[in-house]
Order: sequence, then structure tokens, then C-alpha cells
Amino acid sequence: MAVMTSLSEREQRAIMEFIEEVRRVHPHEPEFLQAVAEVARDVYPYELSVPEYREARILHRLTEADRIVIFRVTWRDDQGRIRVNRGYRVQMTNVLGPYKGGLRFHPSVNLSIIKFLAFEQIFKNSLTTLPLGAGKGGADFDPRGKSDAEIRRFCQAFMMELHKHIGRYIDVPAGDIGVGSKEIGYLYGMLLQLRGYEPGALTGKSPEIGGSLLRLEATGYGLIYFVEEMLRYHGEGTLEGKRIVISGAGNVALYAAEKALEKGARILTLSDSTGFIYDPDGLDEEKLAYIQKLKSRRGVSLREVCTRYRTIQFYSGKRPWSVPCDIALPCATQNEITLDDARLLVDQGCRVLAEGANMPTVPEAIEYFQEKGVLVAPGKAANAGGVAVSGLEMTQNAMRWWWSRQDIDRHLQEIMRRIHEQCIKYGQMEDGRINYVRGANIAGYDRVARAMVQMDLVLG
Repeated sequence: MAVMTSLSEREQRAIMEFIEEVRRVHPHEPEFLQAVAEVARDVYPYELSVPEYREARILHRLTEADRIVIFRVTWRDDQGRIRVNRGYRVQMTNVLGPYKGGLRFHPSVNLSIIKFLAFEQIFKNSLTTLPLGAGKGGADFDPRGKSDAEIRRFCQAFMMELHKHIGRYIDVPAGDIGVGSKEIGYLYGMLLQLRGYEPGALTGKSPEIGGSLLRLEATGYGLIYFVEEMLRYHGEGTLEGKRIVISGAGNVALYAAEKALEKGARILTLSDSTGFIYDPDGLDEEKLAYIQKLKSRRGVSLREVCTRYRTIQFYSGKRPWSVPCDIALPCATQNEITLDDARLLVDQGCRVLAEGANMPTVPEAIEYFQEKGVLVAPGKAANAGGVAVSGLEMTQNAMRWWWSRQDIDRHLQEIMRRIHEQCIKYGQMEDGRINYVRGANIAGYDRVARAMVQMDLVLG
């Protein structure tokens, strides 16, 4: 399937009218509007070309959530003071299955960010081909600097409201930034008190309480499996000897580094909110293990790595995009790669950019990469390994069974291979190039659209 390389004036005008309509309905939500605009550029012309999709106004419907729940979370800190935070759950669409998506605890959380993440989740979950709808949630709670007792009390208070809106056939939350297996454990423990045994209502649990093996590593591993598929398809060989720069030092970044190192790549950088580290020789297993242990403690800066390994350099307050590389993996947060960063990466030899975070690259930077022939894998495709294994966890919970790491890893590799195939199918341009961003957007959209049309026919 070849996709048009350029848009007609009529199509461009239709896209702008659509985006303006969404902006009028959802004002003051920049992250959400950015996500919608990025998808609309590819998907809206495709929708106009399919009469049944056009008539059903699929994309208009997908930009409006089925349900948005905003609630107060009241909890007590270690000094006995009452604290108040705001919680969110955006249930975007359940046309393919129960709402599915993580919970993010971070002070930056607001409605715009949760809606953007939920909207992205539609296409990501669709691409996995698993029966998963899309949702996202979280709170403006900052786990940094909080004691375990405070985090536990907050999670319990959060679940006191959230439990009214979730269930294994309704909405299945998971973890995200600020919500790891410990927080999921606290949330699930409270759910158990409120509702009884229901392991399928949350994913990201530790294996001892019904979680899946390899869930912690899944997003990072899946990212590397997707990059391998890209390299193979484009005749770029393997990861052996490839120079990789990575931003972030959370689970996605660290496990992507771990898997890439296993494949023979040279991992040159990691970063956090304080700056980035650069190892000219490339991180080895010992250094990476030390960093993983270091970052398991909340609030610890990567700067501390340099006190143990003198060859590692630390750059305070900077991002790693000026380091020469073959592959860039942004795994930190949204909009971390600007147009200037993109120019730096291209000048330094970058040929592949694969997003481990959600929407980490601004639209102008994506356009620049594509103009310069850099392969860009969007997060909705490249980082779908996490939700894929969450889906596998739901399957194991339903079966009252568990699979080995080897079983899960095999399923994960197969899912990432299928996602890559869909991106190729829908992203092939008339000149033979592959536009992975367009391919992921249209492939994810098409599966949801077909289901919506079929159900509308049933419902009359």
C-alpha cells in the first residue's frame, strides 16, 4: 500500500479546519492538541478517502473521550498534615477492549497531558493487535522526597476513588512515570480490600501477586526489538557496534540500554533531570548494573556515577543530543527533542531515531529528520512493548496461569515484529521510502475505525 507523498490543497485545508475545530472544543490543552495535530496530518486524508470512515466521522469521535473522571485525593503526610492532590482517569475508547493505559504520578500532570497520553494510547494499543481499548490516568502527586509510608497512604487514597471506575472487563490501569511495581502493589492491596480478589483489574504487578515476568523490561526491550526490525528491513545490518545515545534513566532507558548492550551496541549516554553522562568507551554491564542500582533510589543524580567511574563525564543541565551517534533513543519525556536538537543529531551522524518516551520529539524536528533521511519510529509503535506485555499479563490472570521469561520474550518479539510490518504496510511512500510515523498512525487508526463501523452497523 503506497501512501501519497504530498497533500493536495483541499486536504491541507480540511486538516487545518479539523484541527481548528478540535482547538475550539479543547482550548488551553497544548499537549493534547499537539498529539491530535500530529495524527490528523496522516489520518484525516486517509479518512476522507474511505467513504464509510468519512461518513462515520471516526477521527472526530476519537478526539472526544468516552469519559473523563477528575477527583480529589486527600491524604496525610508523615507530620500528620492533610495534603490534597488531583486525580484523573481518561477513558478514551473501549471499542477494541477494556480501557487500558498507565497511571502517572508527577507534579506536571494535568488534564491536557493525560488526554494526550490517552489519545496516543488508542493507536499504540491498536497496533499491538491485542484486544485493548485506550485510557490513561494519574495525579499531580510528586513521589520524589516522599517516604514509603506517604506513598502508600497516597496510593490507598487514590484507589478509594479510582476503584469505582475500573475492572478487568471495564478499565485496566498499569504503571507509568512515578508508578512502579511498588506503587502498583499498594494500589492493588487497597483494591483487594475494597473489592476482593481481582488480579486482572491492574497490570504491572510484581510476579508474587499475579504480575507477568519481563513486565519491568518490556518497553525497553521492545524498543530495541523494533530498532532491530528497522535496521534489518533497511539493510543496515545489526546493532553490533552501533553508537547509541539514550535520554532518561528510568526503566525504559535502562532496559533499552541493557538489551542493546546484549546485542553488541555501544551505549554512550543516559540522562536525568540534572544532566547527562557520557562514556566515550561505552557503558559495560558492570557500569550499567551500578547505574540501575543507583537510580533505584529516588532523587539520586546521575552525577554520582562519576565518583565511581572517572572515565564517565557528566554534563550538568544538558541533554545528550550533541554526542555523535548512529541511533538516538529519547526515553525521558514529551517534547525533549527540539528542532535545534534534531539538527545536532543529524550533524553528528544519527541515522535512526526511535522514541522510547511518548511524543518526545516536536513536530518540526520530526519533519527535519524525515527531510534528511533519518528513520523516525514514533512512540506509539516503538514503545508499545510495555502495554503489549501488560496485555499478556491480563491473559495470564484470566487463565490463572503464568508464562516463563522465554515465553513472554518470544511473544514480545513477535508483537514488535507485527507492529513493524503494519508500519511498513501503511507507511510506504510512492518513492519507496518508509514513513514510520504515518504508517503507525494509519495502521493504528484503521483497526479501530473498522471496528467502529462494524459496531455502528450492528447498532443501526
